[in-house]
Amino acid sequence: MDSEWLVPLSLVFGTVVGAGMVAIVVLAARRGQRAVDVVSPTVPDGVDQVIDALESAGVVLDPSNNVVKVSPGALAFGLVAHQALVHPELVSIVDKVRRTGQTLTEEVHLARGPFGDANLYLFVRVARLGARYILLLAEDRTEAYRLDDVRRDFVANISHELKTPIGAVSLLAEALSFAADDPDQVRKFAKRLSKESERLARITQEIIELSRLQAADALAKPELVSIDHVVSLAIDQNHVVADANSVALVSGGDHGATVYGDESLLVVALHNLIANAIQYSSSSPARVGIGVSNSGGIVEIAVTDQGVGIPEEDLDRVFERFFRIDPARSRNTGGSGLGLSIVKHVAHNHGGDVRVWSQLGSGSTFTIRLPEATTAEAGTGEEK
Repeated sequence: MDSEWLVPLSLVFGTVVGAGMVAIVVLAARRGQRAVDVVSPTVPDGVDQVIDALESAGVVLDPSNNVVKVSPGALAFGLVAHQALVHPELVSIVDKVRRTGQTLTEEVHLARGPFGDANLYLFVRVARLGARYILLLAEDRTEAYRLDDVRRDFVANISHELKTPIGAVSLLAEALSFAADDPDQVRKFAKRLSKESERLARITQEIIELSRLQAADALAKPELVSIDHVVSLAIDQNHVVADANSVALVSGGDHGATVYGDESLLVVALHNLIANAIQYSSSSPARVGIGVSNSGGIVEIAVTDQGVGIPEEDLDRVFERFFRIDPARSRNTGGSGLGLSIVKHVAHNHGGDVRVWSQLGSGSTFTIRLPEATTAEAGTGEEK
């Protein structure tokens, strides 16, 4: 063959081989098979923007399993700490994808945060990203698992709790009609009717708050929250009631702590603890202390009162919905029995927990513990 044909034939041959290699890579990607030494070893352009835009959890890991990019959702779920995956279950899936090269989808059950009893049910998809990197995506399926329990508890509890104020409103309305000619009785029944209606409105509002906490979107938009600001807002909300009851609200402790979460929910939780402390203060004047400590990656917010205390046998039940230590006192104050349950759910939804210490006659201390949002992790997530 003449040498003048060699160059064109070489070009044709190279084109055919190149096209074949491309076809192999495309088929391998479609089948989830490994495509080594063909894909660029660098993270593809645009991945940073995609991870930043994710509302769900997204994590990119390098060959040493170091987290090089993480979405705010993954931080809010507590999947990443110090640029590494927290849960061994997720690390195991990532390692399997590295070995096989295949894309894996699994449903995993994880603890939410380093302490506390809250759990996450995540639908996880892990795949290769280029030749060296791994992409992990996680979708929260927790609500699907607890929906039946929430419905069942809601119907059972709320039907019982609403009987009392609704029945009282009905009886008082009837009494008013019989006392129409007695102004003193009308005023008396009207005052009680107003109190019962306020109680009914309070229960309804707390049910709405509790329902929100049990929904999947309780932390749909987590952000960096200043604990100092949370404490300030909660104290302001309770100042009027505290002054009326001769209770001094005193705050102190460490400053500058931040957590990932929802500021309004954290304010509600702390407000409930302070309101309870004021309500159960047994002496006048009295003090309620709100202290913040920050060490070992844990932020603690403690509310201490000088109240009547809680019997030891009731300590394990105080966070149950509608549980009341003193039902008679709760009826007089209009308590619904939902305040501490709301505190518990807020803490759990933020990857933390709430604890109680109490001694009869000496008072009680309720402590919310939350994972701190470290500077390194905050810089990895969404800028605020």
